[in-house]
Amino acid sequence: MNRTAYSLVATDLDGTLLRGDDTVSERSLAALARVAEAGARHLVVTGRPAPRVRSLLTGLGCTGLAVCGQGAQVYDAGADRLLWSVTLDRELAETALGKIEAEVGEVYAAVDQDGVDGLTLIEPGYVMPHPTLPAVRVGRRDELWSAPISKVLLRHSGLSDDELAAAARSVVGSLATVTMSGPGTVELQPCGITKATGLALAAERLGVSPRGTIAFGDMPNDIPMFHWAARGVAMANAHRELKAVADEVTLSNEDDGIAVVLERLFGGD
Repeated sequence: MNRTAYSLVATDLDGTLLRGDDTVSERSLAALARVAEAGARHLVVTGRPAPRVRSLLTGLGCTGLAVCGQGAQVYDAGADRLLWSVTLDRELAETALGKIEAEVGEVYAAVDQDGVDGLTLIEPGYVMPHPTLPAVRVGRRDELWSAPISKVLLRHSGLSDDELAAAARSVVGSLATVTMSGPGTVELQPCGITKATGLALAAERLGVSPRGTIAFGDMPNDIPMFHWAARGVAMANAHRELKAVADEVTLSNEDDGIAVVLERLFGGD
């Protein structure tokens, strides 16, 4: 029986549930198993697009819903299909890129294509922040727009992530939502779409309310999710902006920070 007020545990992946080598510790897996035994749900809420989480969800034993693509996708892992998705208009994305480059100079871009089999395309000069994730290099920027996309990823050779994100927000306006989801990962996504958007839709399907949700994250893209959920827990390695709005700061992703909290709430060995 669930001994806590939480019936939904929403976790980011990179920098949160995952360790640096893209694995989940045995302690974290055991804590999530206790969540399930208590009758609560675990929901992955990640910036990664659906095709890049299949194997991870299998390893976690997740056969239900997952929120992917910064909230632009609600994915049914068991059926391997998108229940809901929003794409970023490619003309608006190209216009936004032009405005950003007019402000800060040359940037390097990549895109996540929409769909369960969508590819990650990277233009010349773009370096993947997660080298373990598959990507297809294209020869010219215009090839990025060959199919519908869920988001654009940006890098700059001279600006920090915080500086690039701030500059992008100052010029993009309503063309897109600008977010930062990890080291080297500033992103443009459909305007108004955040992790909270997808989390709210998935929670509604699961019959769970915000007051029954506890969320874990590490980056500014998790801020909307923390505002939506009853409780937000930041990792010790989290960005300062997320720590500022968190209800609690736990240990780092390398030190089983999620497990520490879940063991307190749901019981542990």
